[in-house]
Amino acid sequence: MSPTLLQNSGHAFTRILALGAARGDLTVTNDDIAGPINSSDEWIRQRTGVVTRKRASRDVGAVDLAETAAREAIDRAGLTPEQIGIVLVSTVSNTTLTPSMATLLAERIGAKPAAAYDISAACAGYTYGIAQADALIKSGMADYVLVVGAEKLTDIIDPTDRSISFLLGDGAGAAVVGPSDTPGISPTVWGSDGQWSTIGMTSSFRDYREGGGDVAWPTIRQEGPTVFRWAVWEMVKVAGRALEKAGITSADLAAFVPHQANMRIIDEFAKQLKLPDTVKIGRDIETTGNTSAASIPLATHRLLQENPELSGGLALQIGFGAGLVFGAQVVVLP
Repeated sequence: MSPTLLQNSGHAFTRILALGAARGDLTVTNDDIAGPINSSDEWIRQRTGVVTRKRASRDVGAVDLAETAAREAIDRAGLTPEQIGIVLVSTVSNTTLTPSMATLLAERIGAKPAAAYDISAACAGYTYGIAQADALIKSGMADYVLVVGAEKLTDIIDPTDRSISFLLGDGAGAAVVGPSDTPGISPTVWGSDGQWSTIGMTSSFRDYREGGGDVAWPTIRQEGPTVFRWAVWEMVKVAGRALEKAGITSADLAAFVPHQANMRIIDEFAKQLKLPDTVKIGRDIETTGNTSAASIPLATHRLLQENPELSGGLALQIGFGAGLVFGAQVVVLP
């Protein structure tokens, strides 16, 4: 008779214990970048809602931003780095393909021997990380998971590109997820919707290496109108399904924190979801820009700083981006 294998026994519920944030050290105005794209401050504001964006100096990397955010989150959670069992970093701007940014971050903060790996899910990366942290803790794989969205998007933009470059900023947001006595993270609605070429790189690194100087460094582009329509019409449905999975309505929310893709998208979300005036909405894009995987935790961190009374309330968060991928869940705010 074969022996019975032992199984992990995890926690029944999880929640976000604390958040941390780091933004690029430079403030870049619309006037600073309008020239190369033959644009203006007015055009950028009307199309995107961005007034300024935070970008990092040349000697500041995405992992530096991740470390600052991670240390704040761990400290606010009342933990030590040694208590972190898994480190998840969501990023699309790690220009070192291997090892992962997560392993370097774990080493820097002293979280060894935590399991560590990167998640490549673009602007949905943070919600993917929260979903995985929730499942990993419930399965008994760890007690505490560090989830970080970290991007230095200025490493992969073309300043002359009018499709997305003017939107983007640099930053990192971190969350520590741990056990809870009551539900703190709802079931996640996530998936992918094809349209692979809608947001992506201009070429591959192989093309760049073998191009003999004729292929430029790969940079990011998007088909703006296609992405806008998809986000407005399809992602509102995903947000609605996330509310259903959580067993609540929009009237139960204290906050709504969508990916900071475009202010017009955010405002349309609020309208279609029929959010009450009492719901605080993350609009960090105005002064931070679109920071991809970092945008939701950065926007949530700012909301809590400016509205501490939101702590303990429910927030609907939804990420969506290249792939096209999406993820949404309701969380109890730390």
